[in-house]
Amino acid sequence: MTNGAVNAFDTSAATYDSARRRLVPVFDDFYGTAVAALSLASEPPGRVLDLGAGTGLLAAHVRAALPSVQLTLLDGAGAMLEQARRRLGDEGVAYVTGDLRDALPRGSWDAIVSALAIHHLDDQAKRAVFARIHGALRPGGVFVNAEQVSGPTPAFTAVYESWQERSARALGSDDAEWDGAVARMRHDRCATVEDQLEWLRAAGFDEVDCLFKHHRFAVLVARRPG
Repeated sequence: MTNGAVNAFDTSAATYDSARRRLVPVFDDFYGTAVAALSLASEPPGRVLDLGAGTGLLAAHVRAALPSVQLTLLDGAGAMLEQARRRLGDEGVAYVTGDLRDALPRGSWDAIVSALAIHHLDDQAKRAVFARIHGALRPGGVFVNAEQVSGPTPAFTAVYESWQERSARALGSDDAEWDGAVARMRHDRCATVEDQLEWLRAAGFDEVDCLFKHHRFAVLVARRPG
């Protein structure tokens, strides 16, 4: 994530969660599918790494489904991690300030998850982090990426953007909230579902799929062989 993106998310940390259900109009299906995908691991995940964890929204859903899970949250925006700490506390949770372009926290992870974070990287950096994720997962572990994606053509991307604004405003987003979201989205470097599935295969994952997609919101899953 660039310094500009980090600053944008630090600035919005205190109000970030209150807008999620409006700005992600398919919130329940999106996060619900991501958590359910953890069942694809060969064993119930005990140690889970959350990349670009933000305020801990996805991590909280994971812990609700797997109460004994050990979580490590990584994010480049310290203010976002402070919000996550308020939500999750310190028991069974570690917080790491770091960049997605750097080495991952040490360990053999049962699952690695991410929500609305990796799309801030350019395509080369996405491919590099996919390779690092593959290397950090134990055999049979899963990577779940609840992501914002681009359309297969600019025309479809425009449809996605228009749908999101209409849907968010129908759910109550006002001009200030939507303008703030647009400002953060200027840092996005979204890729298509098809490209990302191919990059996951190239990283060494032999089982990959898109389990959910509604316009620009998609849940991509990859399982490490073994």
